[in-house]
Amino acid sequence: MSNGKIVFAAAMALASAAFGAAQPELLGAGTRYATDAYPGFDSEDDMLKPSRKEPRWFSWLNGPAEDNAADQFALANELLAGESWRAARKAFDALVREWPVSPEAPKAQQALAELYLGHYLDYEDAFAEFRYLLDFYSSQCDYEAIAAEMYKTAEMMRDEGKKLLFFRFANTVDVRRAYESLVLRAPGAGFVPDAMLTIASLREDEGELEKAIQVYENLRNLHPASAQAKKALYREAKTRMTLLREREYNRARTRDTIDYLKLALAQNAVSGNERDEMAGWLSEAEAANEEDAFRSAKFYDSRTRTRRSAISAYERFLSEHPASARAPAVRARIAELQEESK
Repeated sequence: MSNGKIVFAAAMALASAAFGAAQPELLGAGTRYATDAYPGFDSEDDMLKPSRKEPRWFSWLNGPAEDNAADQFALANELLAGESWRAARKAFDALVREWPVSPEAPKAQQALAELYLGHYLDYEDAFAEFRYLLDFYSSQCDYEAIAAEMYKTAEMMRDEGKKLLFFRFANTVDVRRAYESLVLRAPGAGFVPDAMLTIASLREDEGELEKAIQVYENLRNLHPASAQAKKALYREAKTRMTLLREREYNRARTRDTIDYLKLALAQNAVSGNERDEMAGWLSEAEAANEEDAFRSAKFYDSRTRTRRSAISAYERFLSEHPASARAPAVRARIAELQEESK
């Protein structure tokens, strides 16, 4: 990580921490992960990383038209002013490739990204060029401003989708990875909580519910006092319930969901319809847990099992669910089994 990137990230992180210190914490509040990891994100190995630009083949056709970076930059700007968009794009790109360490290179790289964004409305290529600027010229550009521009570009990528000929279609994975790469590059920026909400939502769109839950949880840990953390509290509960309904056989997941909903409701961070909905989910999860426990207890009450094991199973059910509507019948059955054992 470059010095400019470290300075910006540290400053933004300190500002975020100062703001959060004066606010009430939500469920799961804590410090930054010691590993600096982002659970629920793709790994850096999964993401496409920009490689250093090099001069193209056939430089007489694709290379710079001038003999030095300053003259090439002046030419590219003249082409831009004259609305020779394609020629200007090639000129800026050729400068970066031919003179990557020149003072004009970061300016040309930024102009290239802005050209893709402003004229071509090609948000994916614009994002890639901005990312290149941060990765290779972080100390030679306004890091915070470029990161903010990248966030706006990622938002447009999400809204517009990917264009193929004259059609646009959702490109969820690439868009999500764009948000993730931006959070990793500017973890203390003000847009990060919103970006993480979007990442979790895109994970849901992909059907990756467990990863979505991880992102929601991480958001609440990193930004406990934010409005986005309150939204994440509810959305995580909803995602947990969706996952529970899909895989209700998992008793550990059911209990974990119950514990989460109880703690979330105790926080009083949600109100109105959302709170009522969460209370309903808690009742549903508790009913599912009770039903599963009763089935497990009844499994031991058969001819192939001993009376002692059946009594133990029923007693365990009563200890876990003493207020169950089934409790009187279970107690009566225990009494029958005990009488038969005499």
